[in-house]
Amino acid sequence: MTTMTLAGALNDGLRRSLARDEKVVLLGEDIGKLGGVFRITDKLQEEYGPRRVIDTPLAEAGIIGTAVGLAIRGYRPVCEIQFDGFIYPGFDQIVAQVAKLHYRTQGTVKMPITIRVPFGGGIGAVEHHSESPEAYFAHTAGLRVVSCSNPQDAHSMIQQAIASDDPVLFFEPKRRYWQKGEVDTELDANAIPLGQARVLKSGSDVTLVAYGPLVRTALDVAAAAADDGVAVEVVDLRSLSPVDFATVEASVRKTGRLVITHEAAQSGGMGAEIAAAITERCFDWLEAAPARVTGFDTPYPPASLEEAFLPDLDRILDAVDRVLGRRNSLTGWKATA
Repeated sequence: MTTMTLAGALNDGLRRSLARDEKVVLLGEDIGKLGGVFRITDKLQEEYGPRRVIDTPLAEAGIIGTAVGLAIRGYRPVCEIQFDGFIYPGFDQIVAQVAKLHYRTQGTVKMPITIRVPFGGGIGAVEHHSESPEAYFAHTAGLRVVSCSNPQDAHSMIQQAIASDDPVLFFEPKRRYWQKGEVDTELDANAIPLGQARVLKSGSDVTLVAYGPLVRTALDVAAAAADDGVAVEVVDLRSLSPVDFATVEASVRKTGRLVITHEAAQSGGMGAEIAAAITERCFDWLEAAPARVTGFDTPYPPASLEEAFLPDLDRILDAVDRVLGRRNSLTGWKATA
């Protein structure tokens, strides 16, 4: 067991993938000599050279387009999008080419491309540096969309993504880059599948589903709720496409209540999909309507206001009270039945 930050775990996972397969190449803006703005690729160019850790021009469409060409020639490119809000110049390449070439060629051409995306807020950044665009890609057939939440998963999931023959959007919770945790590198070979959710804390009263940066917040919610006699079960979704509905369904059939939280806007978000799908699957087991705690349907605010935008302990606990029929912000002082 080694203590690593989430950023350090990603760095070590990338290093192991580079060592394991000479066809793995990294591409991105400032990822080589600088090691990336978050230092995720620190020292990798020194170890593997500029032909495998490639500093690219400031052109996301060019980065993704280059990766498509490399994939066609048998390479496994790993692209870094420097910040979440910068992914849109490469959007057409991702949804029209990366996601479709395997299907379009009837399986002849594989697209083993991993696209790393630091996403979410909480770091006091300027415009277009704190966005959560994951729903755009989860909606796109042909893409895997995943998000790690802790160093252990970061270490194994990045290697699984690179080894996958499917294109993977790998969303990294940037405000958790410095979160530390124990990493057992021996678990990599037996890590749970990339598309599988994980129950991080068992509970019998409410299921709380989160992914990426809000998993840590969800665990804090479970601890706070336990002080009030409520047993919250925390499910780390890990994969947004495909979604492991079986794990969520099993949890909700046990608890009878569901809360979903994410930083992205509410309308058309992952929370809506999960709420609808679980309602269809678990209608006879639900004791209350599922509740969503999300970002707002507005542009991401200035740094001085982001704490009011991001789901936090109080907002999620309020939703827990709501599905339990307790006094909450929607009912005011009058408790529901």
